[in-house]
Amino acid sequence: MALISRKSFQFYSSSAPASRSILMTLSKRLSFISGQRKPQNCSSVAMRMLYFKDKSQYMYCRKNHVQLRVQSLSVNETVHLCGDTGSSTKSNNMWMDEQLFFKKLNSLCTSKEIFDFLSSLEAMSDTMASGALQRISEVEVDDDGLKNPEGVLENEVFRALCFQFEFESSKLSNTGLLNALQALIKLRIDPQSTLMASLLSEGKERLGKGQLTVKNLCALGESLLELEGPSCATLGEIVNHMQEKDIEKWSPRETVMVYKMLQVTVREGEQYQDLLNRLNSVTLNIVSQLSPKFTSIILNSLVVLHQTQAVPLITALCKHSVKHIPYFTGDELVNVLEAFLYFGHREEIFTEALETHIPKSIFTMHPQTVSKVMQYCCQKMILSKPIFDAAAENFISDADRFTTDQIAGYIIPFGTLNYLPTSASSLFRKLETILHARFSHFQPRTLLKLLHSCVLIQRYPVNFLPKIFSPYFLQQLQAQPPGLDRIVTSQLTQLFLTVTLECPFYEGPKLLPKYQVKAFLMPPSSLDVHLLKRVKTGLLYLLKKRIYFASEVSTPYFYTVEKVNWNTELHRGSEMRKRHGNVKEMHFQSPKQEQEEKRTAMLLGICTASLQ
Repeated sequence: MALISRKSFQFYSSSAPASRSILMTLSKRLSFISGQRKPQNCSSVAMRMLYFKDKSQYMYCRKNHVQLRVQSLSVNETVHLCGDTGSSTKSNNMWMDEQLFFKKLNSLCTSKEIFDFLSSLEAMSDTMASGALQRISEVEVDDDGLKNPEGVLENEVFRALCFQFEFESSKLSNTGLLNALQALIKLRIDPQSTLMASLLSEGKERLGKGQLTVKNLCALGESLLELEGPSCATLGEIVNHMQEKDIEKWSPRETVMVYKMLQVTVREGEQYQDLLNRLNSVTLNIVSQLSPKFTSIILNSLVVLHQTQAVPLITALCKHSVKHIPYFTGDELVNVLEAFLYFGHREEIFTEALETHIPKSIFTMHPQTVSKVMQYCCQKMILSKPIFDAAAENFISDADRFTTDQIAGYIIPFGTLNYLPTSASSLFRKLETILHARFSHFQPRTLLKLLHSCVLIQRYPVNFLPKIFSPYFLQQLQAQPPGLDRIVTSQLTQLFLTVTLECPFYEGPKLLPKYQVKAFLMPPSSLDVHLLKRVKTGLLYLLKKRIYFASEVSTPYFYTVEKVNWNTELHRGSEMRKRHGNVKEMHFQSPKQEQEEKRTAMLLGICTASLQ
C-alpha cells in the first residue's frame, strides 16, 4: 500500500466565508497490485500529491475522449475548519492569494510549467485548482485535440487533482465544480468516467435545489450541451430557472448562452416566446458590446428560432457585424451570412467590407466559407468582381481538395451573375479536369445545375453531354427528390437547345422530347420592375399604341433573357452559328461577345414580338 504524504494537497472552498474556510485535507490510502509501500523519501511532487504507481493507464475512447483508469481506492478523509485569517494556517503562508495565483497562472504557457507551479504550492482553493485545469486546457488543446496526452494525463499532479474533484465534489464551491467540469470536457475526458459522472451529478443536484446563480446555470448548460447534446432534458429545467432571473443584469456571455440553450430547447409553438421577447429587447441595448463570436452566435440563434419579428435587433446586429468581418472565424462568418440571407437584410457597407477582406484572406479561408460568400453574392445579386476574381484564383490553386458541393458553390454564381473572371481560361480548364476525374461523385441535380451555369456564360460542356442525356443519368435525376420537376426539365432543355444552336458539331445523344419543356417560365422577379416600366413607357411613346408590342414573351429559336445586375445575356442562335461555325471541338467553348450587345439584350427581348 502507498501512503499519501503528510504534505498532501489541501483544498479549501472559496465559497465559504474567509474566517471559516473549509480545508479538505486528504489522507487516503491507495491499493496497488504489487502491495508495496511508497518510500517516505519520495519526490516533492509525490509528497504533496496522490501518488499513482502505474502511470500508463489512460486510453482514447471512440469520440476522442480520454478515460482515466484509477485503481481501487480506500478513502479515509478528514475535514478541518480553519480559524480566522490570522490563524496559524494563514500566517504560515500555506497557500497563495488567489489574485496572485491567477496572475502567475495566466503567464504560464505550457502544461509542464503549470504542473511545476502547482507542485510548489502547499494548498489551493477549489477555484484555483479548477482554474489550473482550465489553463491547462487552453494551452494543451487545439483543433485536433490534446497536443500532449502523455504529458498531461500521466502527470501525477493532474491525476491527483482529478481524484480529489471526483471524491470531494459535494464540498466544492459552485464555481470550482462547474469550472472543473468545463475544463475536463475540453480536455476530452471520457463523459462515461466516474469523475465526470460525479461532477455532473453534483451539478444537477444543486440545480434541483435552486442553488445556482445565472453564471452557474450558464456554465452547467454549456457543459450539458457539450456532453449530452440538444436532447438533454436538463436544459429545459435550466431555461425555466433562467426565466426567474433579472435579464437586465445578465452579462453578454450569459445572454449568449441563454440564446444557445433556447435554440435547442424551443420546439413547436411559442414556448419561451415571452422570454425571447424580453431577451431580444435587452440584447438590443448591448449590441455594441458584443464580440465577433457573440454576434455570430446570436444571429444564428435568431435564425434557428425564426425571430423574424425582432427587426430592430436584427438590423443592429447586421450593422454591428460589419466591423467584425476581419475577425470572424470561418464558421462565424458563415452564420452571419446565413442570417443576412434568411432575414433578407442587405448592407452596402457590409458588401464593401467583404470586398476588402475576402480577396486578401481567401487562400487561408476554408472552402465552405468561401462557398457561402459566393452563395451570398449570388442570392443577393451582388456582382463583386474583387471577390469573384479572388474566388477564381482560389479555385484554380486549391479545387482538388474541395468537396463536390463546394465546387458547385464556387462555380454556379459565375453563371448566375453572368461574369467571366480575368482567369476564366484557367478556371474552366481546372473545372474540366475535376469533372473528368470526379464526374460520378456529384449529386445529379448539383451536376446539372453546375453545367447549366456554364452555358449561361457561354462555356458549353460538349464532352459531358452524352452522360447528361443518357438514360442512366436521367433515371438518377428522377430518383433524387423532388424528381424531374419543372426546374430540372427547364435546365435540361436549355442545356440541350443551347448546345444544339451554338455547337452544331455536337453529334452525341439528344435529349428525348418527353424530358423537354415547350416554354420557359419567366418569374415576375426576373425583370427589374422599374426598368421594365421605363422601357414600356418609352415604347408606348414611340409606337403610340400598346397593341404594337408585348413583354415577357418567348424569343425566336427558344432564346431566353436572363437579368443579372442590369446586364442580360441573349443566347443567339443563327448569328452565333455563322460567326463561330468553324470552331474546334472543346469541352468548354467560349465565343466572345461585345458588352454593348449584352446591355441591349433586354430591349431586344421585350420588343421581339413586334420587331421580328
